[in-house]
Amino acid sequence: MLINKLRKKRLLLPILIFILELAAYAQKKGEDKGLISGHLQSAILDETSGVAASWTHPDIYYIHNDSGDTSRFFAINPQGQLKGTYYYKGESAGKGRFGVMDCEDIAVGPGPQAGKGYVYVGDIGDNNALRKHITVYRIPEPALTDSSINLHATQLYLKYPDGPKDAETMMVDPVDKLLYIVSKRRGSVNVYTAPLNYQDKDTVTLTRQCQLHFKGLQPLKWIVGGDIAKDGSQILLKSYAKVYYWKRTPGQPAWQAMQQKPQELPYEQEPQGEAIGFAPDGKSYYTISEKAKAAIYHYPIPQK
Repeated sequence: MLINKLRKKRLLLPILIFILELAAYAQKKGEDKGLISGHLQSAILDETSGVAASWTHPDIYYIHNDSGDTSRFFAINPQGQLKGTYYYKGESAGKGRFGVMDCEDIAVGPGPQAGKGYVYVGDIGDNNALRKHITVYRIPEPALTDSSINLHATQLYLKYPDGPKDAETMMVDPVDKLLYIVSKRRGSVNVYTAPLNYQDKDTVTLTRQCQLHFKGLQPLKWIVGGDIAKDGSQILLKSYAKVYYWKRTPGQPAWQAMQQKPQELPYEQEPQGEAIGFAPDGKSYYTISEKAKAAIYHYPIPQK
C-alpha cells in the first residue's frame, strides 16, 4: 500500500509542476488579452477558494479563504478592493480558533424571505473522506462596511447517502430551490442535492442525482468549483484545467442538464485556480486562484 502511494505521488509531482509552469505564463497572457479586471489587494485574501456575485450590491462579489482561515467571508469589487469582512459563528466555535474545518465554496441564492439574497458558505472539504457530516452556513446578505462585523448564520448539516466524500463545489439553484454539492476526486464525480427549505441545525441526507465523467488526467480533471446563474439558466463547473458550461432548458433540473455534453469555455491556467462565479447578468464569469494578490480573471461567455 505504501509503495503504491509513493508511486502515485511521483506521478502527480510532474503534473503539479506542469500546472505551476503554465500558471507562470497565464497572468501575462491574461493581461495581454484584457482578461484581468484587477488583483486582490488585501493581504488577508490569501487563499481564495470560492466567488459569488451579490444579489443586493452592484459590482460586489463575495469570496472566502480555504482551510486554515477562521469563519469569515469577504466582499470585493471586480478590481479586487476589499469592501467588507464578515464573521459568523462556526460549528466548532469554542473548540478551536478556526470555527470551521475546510470551507471550499460560496454561493448566493434565495432563502426564507422572498426577494432577499442569502450567502451560503460551504464547509464541505474532506481530503481524507472522514467527516461524519459537512456543514453549510446561510447568512442574509450583509450591508457593505469598512469595519468587520459579526453575523448570525443558520447551519445545515449534510450527510452523503454513500459515505463521506471530498468536495469543493457547492451551488444554489434558484429555480428548483436546491443546494448542489459536486464531489471532487476519482475518475468520475457525483452530483448531490438537498432542499433549501431547512431549519437551523437540521441534518439532511443528500440525494445522489447522477454521476459525471470528464476526460483528462488526475488531478487536472478534479472538479474544484461551480456556479448556477442568478436566473438558473446556465451552469458552470471548473476543474484545475478547464471550465465546463451548460445551457439549461426551462423545466429541466440542473443535474439533468449537466449530463449533456458540456461546452468548454476559455480559461487561462492559474496556480491552483478553484473559484468561479457568474456575473449577475449571466453574460460573463470570473475566476480567482488561491494565490495571494491573485489576478481576477473576467471572461465573456461566447454566444453561439
